[in-house]
Amino acid sequence: MKTKVFIDGSEGTTGLRIYERFQNRDDIEILRIDPEVRKDPEERKKMINASDITFLCLPDVAAKESVSLVENENVIIIDASTAHRTLEGWAYGFPELSKGHREAIRKGKRIAVPGCYASGFISLVYPLVAGGILPKDYPVSSFALSGYSGAGKKTIAAYESQERPAELSSGREYALTQQHKHLKEMKAITGLDRAPLFSPIIDDYYSGMLVSVPLFTDLLAKKETPESLLAYYARYYQGEKFIQVSAADDEIAATGFLAGNGLSGWDGMKIYVTGNEERIVVSAQFDNLGKGASGAAIQCMNIALGCDEAKGLDL
Repeated sequence: MKTKVFIDGSEGTTGLRIYERFQNRDDIEILRIDPEVRKDPEERKKMINASDITFLCLPDVAAKESVSLVENENVIIIDASTAHRTLEGWAYGFPELSKGHREAIRKGKRIAVPGCYASGFISLVYPLVAGGILPKDYPVSSFALSGYSGAGKKTIAAYESQERPAELSSGREYALTQQHKHLKEMKAITGLDRAPLFSPIIDDYYSGMLVSVPLFTDLLAKKETPESLLAYYARYYQGEKFIQVSAADDEIAATGFLAGNGLSGWDGMKIYVTGNEERIVVSAQFDNLGKGASGAAIQCMNIALGCDEAKGLDL
């Protein structure tokens, strides 16, 4: 029997990508809503409760409304919005963090997909805090680079316009007030005592993301080197399909450059450790539309269904 899936918010970037990933799957039946009533609560309610799994690809307010429409206790909700990522009762959709995270996704009826920037940050910081390497009161900072595809239809249209302003040809730092919507989960999921200082940059390419966290080795709980941290990450993520840890002599790292779009179109993530014995930078490279959004949502669904985590994904 096919799994019935409804995508609430199928017109947005994440919703469209989830839909595209189901095109070659014979185990999924997509429940389609008439475009004219796609925002009507009663019609959405019918679709949600007729589904086995509903993906929410909506603004936060609309996502909360959709959850309130659930009456069928068997429906699994996988929410790609910010609305539920730190709430009790919601599994955080990053299974590689621990056995507990994967088990919560497997058993859960409410799953919150991580934010794209948060995915990179948490993949780097959570293992360090869990391993007692990074003190919880460390003043963490992070900088990140992303393609414009994660910024919504209006911004995508602006970047792809023939008459766009010259500034769009340059990287642009934003969230200058330190109020980025991913900060809440970046702090809560990692267990840090304070929110990180976070500086994201949107750049003139479609998809791909690079998130980096600089570390002063004398402020860590114990002395670390790039080599020792690289080995730690390799042990931590050993056996995980979606996360690769670079080798010390990795060809890309050896060039002296890490590109934001280096893994565009791939659904996994790669971790790098660079620097020296005094200052180290740990970095996560991935596709903001893959492991940072729709790919992560599909991975969570696969876990909930008990099938191969990578089914329908590009690894």
